[in-house]
Amino acid sequence: MPGHMLRNTLFTLFISTACLLPSLASAGGIMLGGTRIIYPADQKQVSMSVRNTSDDSSFLVQSWVEQSDDQKSQDFVVTPPLYVSGPGNENTLRLMYVGAPAAPDRETLYYFNTKAIPSVDKKKMEGKNMLMLAAVTRIKLFLRPAGLTPAVDKAPAELKFHRAGGQVRIENPTPYYLTLVEMKAGGNSLSDTMVSPRSSITVPLPSTSAESITYRTINDYGAATPELRAKII
Repeated sequence: MPGHMLRNTLFTLFISTACLLPSLASAGGIMLGGTRIIYPADQKQVSMSVRNTSDDSSFLVQSWVEQSDDQKSQDFVVTPPLYVSGPGNENTLRLMYVGAPAAPDRETLYYFNTKAIPSVDKKKMEGKNMLMLAAVTRIKLFLRPAGLTPAVDKAPAELKFHRAGGQVRIENPTPYYLTLVEMKAGGNSLSDTMVSPRSSITVPLPSTSAESITYRTINDYGAATPELRAKII
């Protein structure tokens, strides 16, 4: 194999979406201080802590915001957008909303992304074929207007469940995005799902004879709320 090919460095990108329940999200040795961001629309900025959990590795950290359609958004400025995080370092990212006035009657969904690229010792790379792993963590970012009703902690109880053949339609009359987990009907588990504000979504219903459903939702801190029970109408 030609020498110049041996010296090539291969870059592989791994995408990791934050799990529903853990309170921290990580990419490689870089850990975010939460699994979701709530941005009150009337605030000038919000902060997110970013920590390098490695004892001996540095990372180039890049952060940006995407719209719900996965396109990069210009509605937010992230400061700093790019920096080097040394072993054990903890940094604070600041997000500022600079977009047009948001919808005043409901949340708007975005995604916050952080990519961690490990540093490379050029001397150790000389003459070697190395695999570099760049890990990306993606978490939900909710732009929330002030004065929404009901209060966010009351919203899960407002969900309605309607039988639709072998499926159940979940109606969300609230102004919040609600993520449902640990759903069960007739002793069967249902798929986790997120319902948009003032909208509905349909999921398979394994037990068509089930009369009620139990569920939890994910709160602003990334934790599961207490179990609720509702009738399937």
